[in-house]
Amino acid sequence: MARPIKETPILFGNDGRRFEERMQNPPKVSPEKRAQIRHSYETVVKMLIN
Repeated sequence: MARPIKETPILFGNDGRRFEERMQNPPKVSPEKRAQIRHSYETVVKMLIN
């Protein structure tokens, strides 16, 4: 039987402000890095399907 999921902690102070800032302004990813990530993803999917 599965264990119950614990309650998600609430962030306060600097941790909360940092988290909110990152959610509002996510880091930019270059097109080259995006292509590399997509290629890796497609490779993994092909391995799982076969």
